[in-house]
This record gives sequence, structure tokens and C-alpha cells, in this order.
Amino acid sequence: MVAVLGFFLFRVVPGDPVVSMTRGRPTTAAMQAELRAQFGLDRPLLEQFWTYFTGLLQGDLGMSYTFRRPVAEVILERLGPTLLLVGTGTLIAVLAGLWLGIRAAWRRDTAFDRVTTGVSLTLWAVPTFWLGMLLMMVTGDLFPSRGMRDTDTAPDFFSQALDVGHHLVLPSITLVAVVAAEYMLVMRSSLLEEMHAPYLTTARAKGLRDDLVRRRHAVPNAVLPAITLVFLRFGLVVGGAITTETVFSWPGLGLLFYDALTGPDYFLLQGLLVVTAGAVVVMNLLADLLHGVLDPRVKVA
Repeated sequence: MVAVLGFFLFRVVPGDPVVSMTRGRPTTAAMQAELRAQFGLDRPLLEQFWTYFTGLLQGDLGMSYTFRRPVAEVILERLGPTLLLVGTGTLIAVLAGLWLGIRAAWRRDTAFDRVTTGVSLTLWAVPTFWLGMLLMMVTGDLFPSRGMRDTDTAPDFFSQALDVGHHLVLPSITLVAVVAAEYMLVMRSSLLEEMHAPYLTTARAKGLRDDLVRRRHAVPNAVLPAITLVFLRFGLVVGGAITTETVFSWPGLGLLFYDALTGPDYFLLQGLLVVTAGAVVVMNLLADLLHGVLDPRVKVA
């Protein structure tokens, strides 16, 4: 279904791949026709789909018009930077968002709760690209705002790692600000629903301190929706990183998706959609398995 939808959906994207490839170069109509024949774009749509679909079943994602290389190679090449950015941002966002959500819910209606909830709602509503551009304006030349590394950095590992980390600061803050706000609001809402549950009253009646009631009983039951959200978010690495990687020219899958859309590079778009859908399915499966570990009731069901 993903392959079918992706194939026909991207065919309605405005633009001609051959015109994009030959833009700015002296090209005749015959040369453009030859390129269309080379990439199979002159064939009937259903024939193109059948060729793509049978190739996909054999693990072939096709050939990128833009890079003139197999799509699988191009995606694998860009996967590392995206995993670095999204992995770093997700780790920080999970720790910050869950901690803030737990603290705000347990101290409901205090100044801390009102401030953190207000800031989170604001950040959640802010467009990611706008936040990224705002951060670039505020920080000025303090952090690099384009690319993943400088060309004049020394080749040794320590210098390269420091350079990548320096470039990672602004994209990570942009991702963390939006994602952590979402985790905070979900965790706060989930914990508020648990706070008046009878088993917490029983735990208090047994003489447990308030922080132990929260840590041992309330949080483990309230954290399940947040965990599901974390895994779903991580599966949507391409969609979530498109705007951030485009604003900061981070050479990952998000920027690759944006570049493929400007073509349009059909096979590359279809390959990215298949990879994204596969990642979402895998992450959903991991979330379901983890639910069984964290909540024995799920395992029994």
C-alpha cells in the first residue's frame, strides 16, 4: 500500500525531472527525449509502476535521477547524519520532557506548572523553521548555522568530533525545543489522570512518602503513553527532520527529501517514503514489546 500510494502521489508533484536535470545547460528536445527514455519516463504510467514494484520486491529502490546512483546507496549515505541529529535531540528531549512533565503534574497549579505548561504550549505551536531561523539570529556567529563540519578542520578524530558537535548545537536545540514540549504535555496529562487513582491512596495509607508514591507507583503507570509517543516520533525521523535539516543545511535524510522534492526525483522520493514507513512500523513494534515489559497487564492480555 505504501509503495502504491507513494508512486502515484509523487507523480502529481509539479515539475519535470528531465527539465530540472537539464536546467541551465544547452539541451535539445531530442536530448531530453533520450533522457526520458533512459529513465523510463516515456512509458505508460502503469508500466512504470509495474517495473518499480517488481524491482522493489527484489530490494531494488531504483536509480536517482539527481545523483545518478542507486537510491539505496544515497539513503544509506545520508542516514548517519540524521540518526546523529534525531538521536541526540530525542535523547535530550525525552529526559527533559518527561522530567518537566512529572514535576509539573505533581506540583499542579503552582508557578512552575503554569510557566512550564505555557512555554511548552508556545514551543509546540511554533513552526520549526521559524524557531531555527530565530535561533540563528539570536546566537549570531556563536555556533555554525550551515552544514555538518568545516572543510579546514584537522583530520584527526578529536578535532572532527568537536567540529561536528559544534555544528550540532543549533539543529539539536531546535528539535529538542519542539519535541520536548510535546513529551512534557503528554507526560503531564497522563500523570494527572493517575494522581487520583485508588491505588495511590492505598500506597499513601501504607505510609509511603510522597516521592516514593510518585516514583514507584504513579510514574510507571503514567509513562506508557509518553513511551509510545517517543517511539512514534523516532520512527518519523525523515518527516520530523525535514525543516530542521533544510534550515541548517544538515546533510541528512530530511534535506535529501527536500532536494528530491525540488526535482522531483521520483525514485528517491519513493525510496525515502518506503524507508520512513518501515521505520514507523519497526518503532511501533518495539513500543508494543516494551509495553509488555513495563506493564504486566499488557502481557496477560
